[in-house]
Amino acid sequence: MNRKSAHVKTGVTAFLTVGAILLFYDTLFGRHWLLNVWRQLLTAIRPILYGAFMAYLLAPVVNFFEVRLFSAQVEKAREKGRFAAPAVRAASLLLTWLLVCLMFYILASVLLPELYKSVFQLVSNVENYYNTIAGWVESLLATYPDMENLVVEQMNAYYQDITSWLNANNIADWVQKALSQAQTVMSVAAGSLMGMVNFLKNLLVGVIVSIYLLAAKEYCAAFARRAVCGLFSPANAGWVLRGVHRADIIFSGFVRGKLLDSLIIGILCFIGCSILKFPYTPLVSVIVGITNIIPFFGPFLGAVPSAFLILLVSPMKALYFLLFVLVLQQLDGNVIGPKILGDTTGLSSLWVIIAILVGGSFFGLPGMFFGVPVCACFYSLFAFLVDVRLRRKQLPLEVAAYTGGVPGSPSAEAPAAPPESAAQVPPQGEEKN
Repeated sequence: MNRKSAHVKTGVTAFLTVGAILLFYDTLFGRHWLLNVWRQLLTAIRPILYGAFMAYLLAPVVNFFEVRLFSAQVEKAREKGRFAAPAVRAASLLLTWLLVCLMFYILASVLLPELYKSVFQLVSNVENYYNTIAGWVESLLATYPDMENLVVEQMNAYYQDITSWLNANNIADWVQKALSQAQTVMSVAAGSLMGMVNFLKNLLVGVIVSIYLLAAKEYCAAFARRAVCGLFSPANAGWVLRGVHRADIIFSGFVRGKLLDSLIIGILCFIGCSILKFPYTPLVSVIVGITNIIPFFGPFLGAVPSAFLILLVSPMKALYFLLFVLVLQQLDGNVIGPKILGDTTGLSSLWVIIAILVGGSFFGLPGMFFGVPVCACFYSLFAFLVDVRLRRKQLPLEVAAYTGGVPGSPSAEAPAAPPESAAQVPPQGEEKN
């Protein structure tokens, strides 16, 4: 029986090894079957991912309503051994989604009309802005006529393209050209329409999934703990659960806190720009609020295009806007951000920059946002493993203890005393009696 089990184990190991080699070869040189299956799987579970992300963001809101409004009912349910009273959970979910819908309605009713006016004003003043930029170029390059002519020619070409695209008199020509390429236009339009329909469908399914996850969030957490305890030994299960708890602290603190912080910054920017009467206030506030989601580089990414838009209208207001954004970012970095985020990631500025650059190079803007908490999780795991190894070696955990070398090694000890023969040599000018 033992020999048969050994043969079975050897056969399964050989089969898995050959399968891994074939998958590795197909991934690098073949038809990428594994990658195609992975992409198809991500497409299939995308609504579930949307729902899980929404449920993760809204879980504190549900808990807030339950604790603040239905604390007595929650205590009774816990005394009976239940996670939550069904009526209380349903009421909390209803209040949560009503709050979300109310926030979106307020933002849409207040922001979208003003945003449309800003965009329409920007498009209407293209010619004036072109003349302004052309005047700047001519004044800056007056001493270099060849370069001035080259730059002006390029600007004229771009201006003609933009005005021909925006000119309402050329709509008939545009329609005629579009009809001549009807098949291409229809395919692009159909693809865009289907993409929008798929996104809305996934979003709707995600909302439904989030409701189910929020309704049974305690059961889902208990089921996950049960699975971990069943798959790992008791000691390893404890480490896994602690690691997941640490990752949850990092992600929840950073993701929720950063979104709330960016919303507050966008609202403060809208209020400040309205008081100071800057042009394109809604558009500028949206740009500053959205780009503030990106750590470190976000304020610069939002301030530069916004200041350029204001610069086209009034250079002095552009300067005032830059000063206002500087004050706003100082307020965010020293008051609002630490109050909301705290030290959730535990990363230094260097590691934040590295995480943003690496995440952005692989996954674009989402990678720039999620790269920081992911890097923080790996950094926390690495620091934990290093601390465990140092404790086993009975070495100090503080970084300052290693400034002079390895503690306990000869290089880290104090300089040795001079040799005895050298110590017995008398100073010059002195003799023994």
